Amino acid sequence: MHDSLDENARFPSHRPPVRSRRDFLVRCGAGFGALPLVALLSEGGWAFDGNTANPSPLALKPAHFAPRAKHVIFLFMDGGPSQLDTFDPKPKVNELAGQPLPPSIKRPITPMGVSNNALLASRRTFRPAGRSGIPVSDWLPHIATCADDLTVIRSCWADGLNHVGSVCQMNTGSVLAGRPSLGSWVTYGLGTENQNLPSFVVLTDGEREPPGGARNWGTGFMPGTYQGTRFRNGAQPVLSLQPPARVAPEQQRRKLELLSEINRQHALARGDDPELEARIASYELAYRMQAEAPEAIDLAAETAETRRLYGLDSAPTANMARSCLMARRLVERGVRFVQIYCGSGSRWDAHSKIEQNHSELCRASDQPIAGLIQDLKRRGLLAETLVIWGGEFGRTPMSEKGDGRDHNPYGFSMWMAGAGLAGGRTIGATDEMGLFAIQDRIHVHDLHATILALLGLDHKRLTWLHNGRDERATINGGELIPRIYPG
Repeated sequence: MHDSLDENARFPSHRPPVRSRRDFLVRCGAGFGALPLVALLSEGGWAFDGNTANPSPLALKPAHFAPRAKHVIFLFMDGGPSQLDTFDPKPKVNELAGQPLPPSIKRPITPMGVSNNALLASRRTFRPAGRSGIPVSDWLPHIATCADDLTVIRSCWADGLNHVGSVCQMNTGSVLAGRPSLGSWVTYGLGTENQNLPSFVVLTDGEREPPGGARNWGTGFMPGTYQGTRFRNGAQPVLSLQPPARVAPEQQRRKLELLSEINRQHALARGDDPELEARIASYELAYRMQAEAPEAIDLAAETAETRRLYGLDSAPTANMARSCLMARRLVERGVRFVQIYCGSGSRWDAHSKIEQNHSELCRASDQPIAGLIQDLKRRGLLAETLVIWGGEFGRTPMSEKGDGRDHNPYGFSMWMAGAGLAGGRTIGATDEMGLFAIQDRIHVHDLHATILALLGLDHKRLTWLHNGRDERATINGGELIPRIYPG
């Protein structure tokens, strides 16, 4: 599936060939004149399906095969949470605390950056949670109540050592900038269920951005139409959403139509311009959002019981609760991909004082995340929504600065819930120190391939022609995780 001149072969024209330059220009003019008609038909319910030429890149498209989920909520713990202190207990680390890493630890790779610092004991208590008995840290008592819905993956690994490259890879598949984000691939492959809201929304729990900023939800070599739309945390998630009171809706519509016509005339004289087309589409979306987005982001409509469930009215949890509750409201209204950055700005990066750092962030996120899972479940949305938790990497068992942990991309934990997955289980394992993934190792590309498959997309068929090559989200790798998507 890619956007190229191959569309001409898929949808052959039965019109007589263009015989002159004048004929060509007349037909181009007629084509641009039809664009407003297409928009009007779309707004009136005349949607085009995937078997007809559709000028809207966000039109609803068929999946490659039956999907198990319609939506994704990616809970991104920005900075890298410690797997040894959350979902992957390692008693041996505590037993050997203060000693160097044992030479018996077999290294499946020879990494750079593995220090010889002494092992740092975990001060956490792990208790079996739910009927399944998955061990969950006492830092996460609320998430522990959802243990039977979780598939904990303990054997993730990635390629990057620093935050910028690693956050980029977890979002785009590459440690180097310039590729589309996973949310953009999903938007491109499936379109949107709601033309009045963005298909891909990004939420942060503060004003700080993750390392690399907007490129983590950007489109790389794809048109900007598929990029994520950032909603800000606070009373006004979408800036300048409401037009001035003195501007009536019809006047706003006419202003937008004039601007679009000027842009189209500009494009007519200059040929295809993806950036201009994306800008036109963004203006159109902004106008449509003025009708639906205010209601979608109005948390005041929620009951007192729901606010308590998420911890919305408690200062430590308010920011993350707002993001999680908004995510539920967005997927409820057809938004395809929602990414929440918890601790945005690498706040999980605990090179020192990990007890203080992780205690604060777990307190801020534990109840809102559990509330999200419980709320989706009771509304019947969890079965069609894939919830993912994790960061760009984990932390080392060795100490950093005496009371912290360093970056560890060689073996870390993530979890998934919803999408019809059988919860209450763990997949893979790290060594007895929690440093290297040694069983059922799962690379970032494997995660992305599996996420796409759960949405009904084959990562090898979802491609975009760029510089003469069919590019895909998983680049040259990626295998489905058998215990999550057996095929």
